Amino acid sequence: MCRIAMNTFGSAFTAHGRMTSRFPRGMVILAGSSCRPLATKVASMVGVDLCSTELQMDAGECQVAINDSVRGKDVFIFQTGSWARSDEEEDSKLSVNDILMEMLITCYGCKTAAARRIIGVIPYLPYSRHCKMRKRGCITAKLIAGMMCKAGMHQLITLDLKHKEIQGFFDFTVDNLRGSPFLIKHIREQISDYRNAVVVARSPAVTRRANAYAERLRLSLAVIHGESKDGEPPEEEEEEDDGRTSPPPVCHTHSDQSHPWSLASGKGEATHDSCRRRPWENCTHDCEYHACTCRSCDCHVMQDDVIDDLDHLMAAAKCLKERGAYRVCVVATHGIFTKAATELLEHSDIDEVLVTNTIMHDIDEKRCSKIRTIDISMLLAEAIRRIYYGESMSQLFRNELFM
Repeated sequence: MCRIAMNTFGSAFTAHGRMTSRFPRGMVILAGSSCRPLATKVASMVGVDLCSTELQMDAGECQVAINDSVRGKDVFIFQTGSWARSDEEEDSKLSVNDILMEMLITCYGCKTAAARRIIGVIPYLPYSRHCKMRKRGCITAKLIAGMMCKAGMHQLITLDLKHKEIQGFFDFTVDNLRGSPFLIKHIREQISDYRNAVVVARSPAVTRRANAYAERLRLSLAVIHGESKDGEPPEEEEEEDDGRTSPPPVCHTHSDQSHPWSLASGKGEATHDSCRRRPWENCTHDCEYHACTCRSCDCHVMQDDVIDDLDHLMAAAKCLKERGAYRVCVVATHGIFTKAATELLEHSDIDEVLVTNTIMHDIDEKRCSKIRTIDISMLLAEAIRRIYYGESMSQLFRNELFM
């Protein structure tokens, strides 16, 4: 007999990781160029073979060939919003725009081939950060949503959107899953002294997300206030005025420019969010003393949802190390690393970076020993199974893993 094992969401999988429910004959899984290893792993868990596709770049134009029939089937298209690299050569990668067009062409090809439903599985949604009006630009995320709808997509599965309001850009259902339970599980199991830690928000704009980690880990919370190198506030802290008025808004300056990054009021002080203090913390000292003395604390610097610019993180890590932190761990759902970024990270004050495999990091892990990748394929496999069989998705939106 085949031994049955329960996955973290309560679904029945065999000991080899394949589903034991009726074989999903009406399901097809397609993999784009950016996340083929993840799609292969999920397909194995679900119990189907990965559909064969071919991508050709002719004069800079994408041509996608689907080699299997999709007529009358539910098609799940895997793609992620980061460049795809076939080897360690930086010039051999596909751009984000190439990946986006490959996904749209594949989706439209399935639509014209009479697929029953087309579900996009895009762990990191491209252009998701471009969701606000800047200067005289446009809301690019809305444009991308319209293109996906026009291509024939019926539903979208993604992880940790920068802003939940992006779901309103789409004319179909968007399942915004959470990768934080897997990251928190890794912290609890792999970091032995995590209870002697402080969760740090890299800026006030990401305090809510960092506070969610602090509450679930039962740790204290600190917030870093600072400026960018040119003296302007970070993008997340900009005023509502988008700069399209005349005359332009007045640039706010600070008298103390001794350190471009500071913890709190520009004077190197870290603020402990006493308003969010929880009963189990048992903190009796004042806020300024707690955060200024980070000694013997394992400080986890929380990036909002994606790591794509290490300058702010490295400055924050340096600030924490100068104030006594002996270990700095950066945690994020999505990690976008260039070759230069991995080299900087290797020689920075950051001790460890925890990211999920929503984006491939095989090459990045070879370049930098500090990068750790957390597998979230089980989450995607369970989401696909529930969608295919019409089951409730509510358990997948909770902040905990269910055994």
